[in-house]
Amino acid sequence: MFFKDISRILWLLYGWCELIVATLCLYTLSYFPKLISRTLYFYLFRIWCKIFVNALGIDLRLHQKNTQPIPKRFILIANHPSAFEDIGIPALFNTYSLAKAEVANWWWAGRIVEAAGNLFVKRESRESRREATEQIINVVNKDKNIVIYPEGGCKGRRIFHTFKHGAFDISMKTGVPILPVFLHYESQDDFEWRDPQTLLHKLWHMMVTQNNRANYYLYDAIYPEKFDSKEEYNAYVHKLYMEWQTRYLE
Repeated sequence: MFFKDISRILWLLYGWCELIVATLCLYTLSYFPKLISRTLYFYLFRIWCKIFVNALGIDLRLHQKNTQPIPKRFILIANHPSAFEDIGIPALFNTYSLAKAEVANWWWAGRIVEAAGNLFVKRESRESRREATEQIINVVNKDKNIVIYPEGGCKGRRIFHTFKHGAFDISMKTGVPILPVFLHYESQDDFEWRDPQTLLHKLWHMMVTQNNRANYYLYDAIYPEKFDSKEEYNAYVHKLYMEWQTRYLE
């Protein structure tokens, strides 16, 4: 056990050294947009996310439960119990993110997240939500993928009793399918983000957790033409998440 702990500490130290170097590089490049294309910067951002995952020592695993190939265009949705998915999802999937506006102000990561082309929304502002919807439609119409958390924020380790309609409305307007991913952190207490905890609190909890396994379950895409309304679409997908919750968390 002693040698195992020492090995983990050394691995984390190496991971953080690597993350610091990568962060300095991307942070510097964000001030010189003409030196690098937005597409290349996004590619580097995804590498940065993978380095971040390793720095936290998280055993991130993708479980491909899908029986059909992943479509070229999709709107990825996932439950949102933790802050970890902000790096876990782009580490595994080629997706831009819709994040709360406060993320852009995070003192060392916000600039990188914004420079990579991710979108932001003020959740309490109807006007901001409308503008975010228009931006997402533009992104999707440019053959880019995006991730949306339909619970509307971190709602805890269990699926919130309702989903927001936004992702389903956009899917029906663009014809782009929903790609559902169910997130399961085996050490739920260490990963779940609860008020009044800060981001630094959660990073520390993740690093010292006794169970560092994060399971991301990918299921078949769901196509909008099967539904008559966004409400019906929403209810169908929410029911699937409740079934997956019973399977993995109950």
